[in-house]
Amino acid sequence: MDTLRIGDKEFHSRLIVGSGKYKNFQTTLEATKASEAQMITVAVRRVNITNPHEENLLDYFKDEAIEFLPNSAGCVNAKEAITLFRLTREATGIHFIKLEIIGDTQKTLYPDVLETLNACEVLAKEGFCVLAYSNDDPIMARHLQNAGASAVMPLAAPIGSGLGIQNRYNIAFIKEAVSIPVIVDAGVGCASDAAIAMELGADAVLTNTAIACANNPILMATAMRDAVRAGRSSFLAGRIPKKAFATASSPTEGMANLNL
Repeated sequence: MDTLRIGDKEFHSRLIVGSGKYKNFQTTLEATKASEAQMITVAVRRVNITNPHEENLLDYFKDEAIEFLPNSAGCVNAKEAITLFRLTREATGIHFIKLEIIGDTQKTLYPDVLETLNACEVLAKEGFCVLAYSNDDPIMARHLQNAGASAVMPLAAPIGSGLGIQNRYNIAFIKEAVSIPVIVDAGVGCASDAAIAMELGADAVLTNTAIACANNPILMATAMRDAVRAGRSSFLAGRIPKKAFATASSPTEGMANLNL
C-alpha cells in the first residue's frame, strides 16, 4: 500500500481539504466525503469546533472517519499561534496541527517564516505534530524540519489565488532538501494543478478554495481526488526523458522495403 505517513499517523489518501468558504457545513461534509480525503483542516479562530452551544462543524463529521487538522489562520505571530493550539488541544485533545502565521495580512497573505520557525520549535517540544505552512524555500523547509516539524507545506502560489504552482523547481528542491513529507498548499486552482504537484514528487496536496468556490464543489472534489491519484501514479511510474527532437514510437529495424 502506498500510504502517507505524517508523525504517528498513516493515511491512504494524499489529498487534504479545507473547511472554509463553503456555503454551509452540510456542503463541507458532502464535498469532503466526495474527495475521499481523510483529513480536513479547520481555522479554529473562524470555524467553530470548540463551542458545543453553537453550530459546530464537529457535529457534522462525528460519524465520519476523517481527521480534523486545526490551523492557526488569523494568527500573526508565534505567541498567538502557540496560545491558540494549547487551548485547542485542551478543548479537543487534537495534537495534529497546521501551523500558519501570516506576515502580510493585507495583500499577499504570505507567511512570516521567522515567527513560524519560532512557534514550530516550541510546539514540537510540547508534543504537537506540526505541519508547517511556509514559502517555497528549500532552506526554510530544512530549518522547519530541524525545528521538529512533521511535514512542511510550501505554498504553490498566494492563498486563494488559483494560480497553480508558480515555481516548479522550488517544489522539487524542497523535496530533495527534507526527509519529512512535503505537502503543496495554497494556490491550487484546478485538478491539473494538483496532478502537477504530485508529479513533481510532492507527498500530498492541500486545497480549499478550489473546491469550496467551484461552481460544483462536489464534482470538483472528485476531480481533485482523481488528479492526486493520477499524479502520484505518474510520479511513481517515472516520466520519459524530455528530448529536443522526435523519436519514432515504433521500431524501424526490420521494416519492409517499399521501394520496389
